[in-house]
Amino acid sequence: MKIAIIGSGYVGLVTGACLADIGHDVTCIDIDEEKIAMLVSGQIPFYEPGLEALVMKTSAENTLKFSTDVATGVKGAEIIFIAVGTPPRRSDGHVDISAVYSAARQVSKSADKSALIVSKSTVPVGTSDEIERIIREESPHARVSIASNPEFLREGCAIADFQQPDRIIIGVAEDNARRVMSKLYQPLAAKGVPVLFTSRRDAELIKYAANAFLAVKITFINEIADLCEATGADVAFVSKGIGLDSRIGSKFLQAGPGFGGSCFPKDTTALVKTAQDFGRPLRLIETTVSVNDQRKRNMARKIIAACGGSVRKKTIAILGLTFKPNTDDLRGAPSLDIISALQDQGAIIQVFDPKGMDIAKTLLSDVTFSRDPYDAAHKADAVVIVTEWDIFCKMDLGKLRAAMSGDTLVDLRNIFSAADATRAGLQLTGLGRQIPLATAKATRVAA
Repeated sequence: MKIAIIGSGYVGLVTGACLADIGHDVTCIDIDEEKIAMLVSGQIPFYEPGLEALVMKTSAENTLKFSTDVATGVKGAEIIFIAVGTPPRRSDGHVDISAVYSAARQVSKSADKSALIVSKSTVPVGTSDEIERIIREESPHARVSIASNPEFLREGCAIADFQQPDRIIIGVAEDNARRVMSKLYQPLAAKGVPVLFTSRRDAELIKYAANAFLAVKITFINEIADLCEATGADVAFVSKGIGLDSRIGSKFLQAGPGFGGSCFPKDTTALVKTAQDFGRPLRLIETTVSVNDQRKRNMARKIIAACGGSVRKKTIAILGLTFKPNTDDLRGAPSLDIISALQDQGAIIQVFDPKGMDIAKTLLSDVTFSRDPYDAAHKADAVVIVTEWDIFCKMDLGKLRAAMSGDTLVDLRNIFSAADATRAGLQLTGLGRQIPLATAKATRVAA
């Protein structure tokens, strides 16, 4: 099938490369000439494991092409995806969907009269209806159909999520749209991937509801971790114990410094705003957003407490800047709030991240950017693990301790055990667990 995708950002490019890989003829279109020039030359403007190789492969096979010309790019396309950005509006927290509507107007002037226009962007309920209204208004005689096909791509494993998804959600209002989308995803459906057809509004809300539920799950276990610290329980065992219940499941039950990224913060807030507009407030989601925002700052207080109650003129090494491993995305990352709060209290900050350093340099000031974890730990009073990159999980704690001036390790991802820290002469602070008194004393003696 001939496919056009308006928007060559994260969702558009991953979708385009993956559709091209399963045999479709795909053109990714973007008004950003610099971005398209990069893609044509084989450069990817963001980090996603495996994507560069897939883009190069499909480009070489001529199943994936790039263009800045909408009219040329959509000509002859059976399906036109709209995959432009929908950032939050600073004024009120609602999603800014102006780029979606702008793309719809552009497409209406150039698309074949029988094309299927599919919303891939994350948009509020009713957006597909408005896209249809725009198309009918701009091109009254068009026979185009409109569908909603939300993405469920996790940064860091997006290609696998596309190729082996839990499900494919498609919102349609016409039999023709259902037929065309069935043909598009037939290679995946043939492998047993569930394809659920719904109304367009169902599909739009499924995306937001899924992300909101996962955000609630993360926030729940983070609050349970706080209770574990107060009661002497261990969140690792509590998480495992409840996760073994098939009704709950083990995913998204790892205590951490709070969720971030481009999806959860934006989508939970957008869902709250939509519910308020419809007069059906979602109190659970509202609380989730509030608790998560506060948790990021609370992590700084935990670090300060681990450092004896003050970090003034103390050097703190922050390991991990991105909101999760295997991405260079710092949007909503807990590290930014933590660093800001520590700097407010007079701390000297040294940082390292395997992929997020370039972007971090545009967001952070008065910090030292380091070559590796041990360089970041050089003469540090404390080391703080914020993101669970594999390189941090494999660190030699003895080598880390040797580089430090102090002996404080704050592990906000619970990578290391008290025994690991004790052997290295480090005093460990984790989340939702307490170091036994004997271990704590041994740590101080070893130091």
